[in-house]
Amino acid sequence: MMEPGAWLVPGGPLFEASTWILPVLLAVTLHEAAHGFAAWWLGDDTAYRLGRVSANPLRHVDPVGTVILPAALLITGASFLFGWAKPVPVDMRRLRHPRSGMVWVAAAGPGTNLVLALVSAMLLHTVNLLPEAGAGWVAYTLFHSINLNLVLAVFNLLPLPPLDGGRIAVGILPWSLARRLAALEKYGFVILLGLIVALPLLGQQMHQNWDVLGRIIGPSVRSLSELVLSLTGVL
Repeated sequence: MMEPGAWLVPGGPLFEASTWILPVLLAVTLHEAAHGFAAWWLGDDTAYRLGRVSANPLRHVDPVGTVILPAALLITGASFLFGWAKPVPVDMRRLRHPRSGMVWVAAAGPGTNLVLALVSAMLLHTVNLLPEAGAGWVAYTLFHSINLNLVLAVFNLLPLPPLDGGRIAVGILPWSLARRLAALEKYGFVILLGLIVALPLLGQQMHQNWDVLGRIIGPSVRSLSELVLSLTGVL
């Protein structure tokens, strides 16, 4: 039987779960709040009027995307951890410059995740100043924050609507191509579900690695992580 204290030490289930709570809540909450703030700044106050330009997680938490899915991915040892919050409503027609405005609104979310990764890396310099009892927990939490925010940034920048990268692509591509890409949005969630769940499971049955997103996101996150740790003087 596992000793009760083992749950509270590095590697223990409770310890591991607790070091993901703050990174997940902050990453998805501030990602969505950034979309709302950018839209408000650029002329659309829809999100502001609905109280979504806020750092309060309760205004953004989605039970499935913020809680259930990240927990399931963590438990099953998935190749990467991600989640989402309730999408922030944006009315493109109210933006001062609708097409370019949507690019900036979409980019605000992944941009915020990149900033959170950099801030988390800089905060690693404070770990040695903390009492030994809490230093390990803070270090694990900050490393998880770096990795999770980089995963969210890379994942959301994939050029597939309704992801942010898809909306950025729609905003900068020639209109003939943008219109075709935008038409994929109604199928976007099904495509993502297939890439995240169905394709890897099918590959396992065939004894093949068909985790396409893992192959894209994993190396990208590792390279970005090294860059972030290098820029902040951690490496």
